[in-house]
Amino acid sequence: MSVDGLDTRPNSGSVKGQLLLRILSLALGAALLVFIPDAAHAADGLNGAQLSMLWALPFAGMLLCIATGPVLYPHFWEHHYGKIAAMWAALVIIPLWLTAGTTTVSHTLAHTALMEYIPFILLLLALFTVSGGIYLQGNLHDSVFTNTALLGFGTLMASVVGTTGASMILIRPLLRANDDRRYNVHVVIFFIFLVSNIGGSLSPLGDPPLFLGFLRGVDFFWTTRHIFPDTLLVAGIVLTIFMLLDIYLHRREGKVLLPDPTPDSPLHLHGKVNLLLLLVIIAAILMSGSWKSGISFTVLGTPVELQNLLRDGILVIVTFASLALTKAEHRKANDFKWGPIEEVAILFAAIFICIVPVMAMLQAGANGPFAPLVALVSHADGSPNNVAYFWLTGALSSFLDNAPTYLVFFELAGGDAKALMTSGAATLAAISAGAVFMGANTYIGNAPNFMVYAIARDAGVKMPSFFGYMLWSMAVLVPVFLLATWVFFI
Repeated sequence: MSVDGLDTRPNSGSVKGQLLLRILSLALGAALLVFIPDAAHAADGLNGAQLSMLWALPFAGMLLCIATGPVLYPHFWEHHYGKIAAMWAALVIIPLWLTAGTTTVSHTLAHTALMEYIPFILLLLALFTVSGGIYLQGNLHDSVFTNTALLGFGTLMASVVGTTGASMILIRPLLRANDDRRYNVHVVIFFIFLVSNIGGSLSPLGDPPLFLGFLRGVDFFWTTRHIFPDTLLVAGIVLTIFMLLDIYLHRREGKVLLPDPTPDSPLHLHGKVNLLLLLVIIAAILMSGSWKSGISFTVLGTPVELQNLLRDGILVIVTFASLALTKAEHRKANDFKWGPIEEVAILFAAIFICIVPVMAMLQAGANGPFAPLVALVSHADGSPNNVAYFWLTGALSSFLDNAPTYLVFFELAGGDAKALMTSGAATLAAISAGAVFMGANTYIGNAPNFMVYAIARDAGVKMPSFFGYMLWSMAVLVPVFLLATWVFFI
């Protein structure tokens, strides 16, 4: 996704006020999204068995534009992605309204906005704002231990502050620690592998696909319990490969280093109040998943439970609190901009619209247009083929956004969170791991990948091309994923 946004670093003292206004505009945009249909519930009003595959073209087109826009036509994409998203959404919402009826559509639109889209965006907004206020100042002396420790810490951190948050907090200290080396490209590549992707697999806070699963009913700590062995194996092997490669390149460099543009200086953490706000975010998510108030309010046919309303309100308060309590210079040092989160809000609005008929066709199972896909992820006796779930989810997540990819295969596996967490645990683990792990295979598999790439290039690192990066991922990640397949999914 594009990383170029509006710069919020004016010279006047009105930074916080402008940031608050930006947040208000985002909140208003989220409130207006009652016009976005919910995949599962809108699909209930459609007979997927009678739909043509043409209904899936807007969804495919939307994801294809997200995948190619920032790479093939970045300038055009930066200025017109909102119009492109609106075009694809219109190609679904207008025919859907004409065929399903006003009442059905309006109720399903309200359901996704109140139950899925707004909570999803508010969590991303809160994490984005809070992590953007945490600034790690200073420069560590480069060593194999320093790099390995930073990557290991970032991998663990990603499941708490999100892959985007961990990437933005740690990428600049990592670049400063290695800016006097001749060989430093591998450091950024493995950072993308581990911090921007694999590390986000242990909680719904880590990566957007897992939070969508949480909104669909998956317990908060389910992924922690069931994917921890997968993550430990994959992350452990990848981190070990990095350490061995870094040792080799250090020896190859010898003692001849480039002039250090950022001499060593002690590390100092700024914006520590945001660490407390992160705990508030975690507490709010846990509260909404464990406390059942028994109180709900019905809006356009959608019951909104008190605990979910309270969670969303806390996320808004945390966002405002972070802006009010964090010094402007710390966000400036982090190069904090609103562009990325605004783009995510707009693009996911269109994604949720375009996925509606796709969900209906998936619900039709073997009787629908996606019967070949259903057969591909099922054995002859009808049991799920977890190897296929892992690799198909992962392959699509490598080139398309991993969040909607997760939703597609979650629905294909039945869409019942309670069943998937118990009898279908291996299948849900395969879908979750595939979506999160294999987002690392390309620059466009997960939003932080391209952001880290752009920051590293701006810092003077000679990053590989799109296909050059894929050579790295095929050489390092694919063999590790094959081993994980044999250990966990066969």
